[in-house]
Order: sequence, then structure tokens, then C-alpha cells
Amino acid sequence: MELFVLWDIDHTLIENAGVSKEIYAAAFRALSGREPTEPARTEGRTDRLIMRDMFAREGLPVPDWHLIEAALAQAGEARLEELRRRGTALPGVHDALKAASTQIGWVSSVLTGNVAANARVKLAAFGLDSLLDLPVGAYGADAELRPHLVAVARERAQRLHSVPADVPTVLVGDTPRDVEAALTTGSGVLAVASGIHTQEELIAAGAVEVLPDLSDTKRVLGILESFAGH
Repeated sequence: MELFVLWDIDHTLIENAGVSKEIYAAAFRALSGREPTEPARTEGRTDRLIMRDMFAREGLPVPDWHLIEAALAQAGEARLEELRRRGTALPGVHDALKAASTQIGWVSSVLTGNVAANARVKLAAFGLDSLLDLPVGAYGADAELRPHLVAVARERAQRLHSVPADVPTVLVGDTPRDVEAALTTGSGVLAVASGIHTQEELIAAGAVEVLPDLSDTKRVLGILESFAGH
């Protein structure tokens, strides 16, 4: 059975231990010449929205996107070793990704609010990048709203791997925005309460399949297989 699996990164696959907030602050500082007065507001939003919000809250004009993306990428690359030192891959993630990557007919990639360069940094810090088909993923530069990223990833999967348009898609993520992105695009969703949102909050957002984390590889694969059969 064929399946297109799209994994969120922060708090789903990895714990960034505050490094993400430092990347946004560093990018803001590089572009504005001063420190932000508040940390970035993330919670499943795309980098386009996160950075635009930071500048708006500071009462500053928003720089052109290509400048923001470059500043984010530079800040992320500079913090690779810090992320590796302070952060971690979450329980079971390596085994779950490896298992998904070996399923015949499955394409396993990412759907993340991070720009592509920083998605790669975060995954590479913990040896997860080789377990995912990153070229077909969707990233924070591709759209402002998370649900719109699903169409981007589907188009890339069709173009790069001839994945039929009707192949089931399932999102794996830790926020109500991940759940919303799945429900509004006809995708399945496996929600994990490994971030700041509880299992109850994820169920209230509309997720039917909710796990505390990805540590039970057999159960994770079973849930994903159930979407392949839809």
C-alpha cells in the first residue's frame, strides 16, 4: 500500500532546547541592528509568519523575504553545534523514521515551518536527515499558512517520484496547527503530545490518533498503515 508521510520537526522529531528561539532572535538582530524585546512566537507557525510578527510587534518594517531567509539560514548554520550539544532527538524517533523509510510504496518526508536550510540543520544535528526524503518536503519559505504546505509537498512528490495525486497523505505533528493542516487538506493525522500541547488538547483540535510520543515504533507504524488502507 502506498502512503505519503509528512513529519513535523520541532517537538515532534527533535527537542531544540531553545535554540530555535535563538535563531529567530539572531536573524532579527542581523536585519534590524538590535535585540527583539520579546521572543519569537512559534507553536507550529511558518517562518514567514513568525518573522513578520516579530517585526510588526517591534514596530519595524518587514524586510524582503529573501533577506529574512538568508538571515535565518545563517543563524541556523552557526548554531548547529549548539543544537547538537543542548538538543536531542525525541524518544523512538530514529527507529520510527527508519521503519517508515523502509516501507515499500511509502514516501517519508517533512512538513515544517522551518526554512529548508534550518530543517536540514536540525535533522542533521541528530543524524535524522538521511532517513527522510527531504527534496519532496514542504518548508517555511513555501507558504505562509501551514495547510498550504500540504499541496506543495504533494506536488513535489508527484513531480519527483510520480506519486499519484490520490495517494493517502498523513501528517505527524505536535500542535493543533498540524491537526488543522491535516483536517483541512483531507489528510490523515497522527498527533503526538511531545511538545507543549497535551493529548486532550490535540484530541479537542480534531485528532483521532494521539500518542504521548513516538517511542512505540510498532504502534506508530500500525497507525500509519491504517491511513495507507483508507
